[in-house]
Amino acid sequence: MITHEKRAFERDALNMITIQLQPHNPTQAVHTLQAQPGQSLMQAAVDANLPGIQADCGGLLTCATCHVVVHGDWEKQLPPMGSDEDDMLAFTAQARAPSSRLSCQIMLTAELDGLQVTLPASQY
Repeated sequence: MITHEKRAFERDALNMITIQLQPHNPTQAVHTLQAQPGQSLMQAAVDANLPGIQADCGGLLTCATCHVVVHGDWEKQLPPMGSDEDDMLAFTAQARAPSSRLSCQIMLTAELDGLQVTLPASQY
């Protein structure tokens, strides 16, 4: 017997997208994350207990401890950065890269399935 909860789980599992988070050290294994569209990349990483995203402010755009560097053409897939995010990137522990973003400002969508980011060496 298939329950309502099982059907809902199977439906949600079909909507999951995959995100790859590369640690700063390229010899370390890539973290692959299955995430539900509609949440931020920061929240998905925190919920999965992935190391490298501290998220001290919980996504309120006041700390810059969820800094990531977006790979290649994925940067073009993201919405433009807002002025608050742009300002906050001045406070990252690792020097800002041209494709630096705060993961609390990256809302996951089906179009971001396969997104690849690199984590900084430290968020502090």
